[in-house]
Amino acid sequence: MSHTAIVEFPCNPGKGKELLDVLRSALVDTRAFEGCESIETYGDQEDPDRIVLWEKWATRANYDAYLAWRMETGLMDVLAPFMDTQALRIVNLDGHDDV
Repeated sequence: MSHTAIVEFPCNPGKGKELLDVLRSALVDTRAFEGCESIETYGDQEDPDRIVLWEKWATRANYDAYLAWRMETGLMDVLAPFMDTQALRIVNLDGHDDV
């Protein structure tokens, strides 16, 4: 079963567009990472400085390996000036197709 994750980036005021510019190039590597099925990028209509990623992965293990790799590559250090890193939120979802 696929794994779904939502990542919310709470950008500093006026920094949402800049974060999107960094993500635009970073997500090329993400989409090529083993197990990545898709990533969709959204901006909050009420708050353009809140960026949300909707991610689908083949397995939770693929996603965990990806997160570990991203920490090793220093991407969070690159993103940190654009956002409140303490408010970064990752939600790992379980599907309930039987409901």
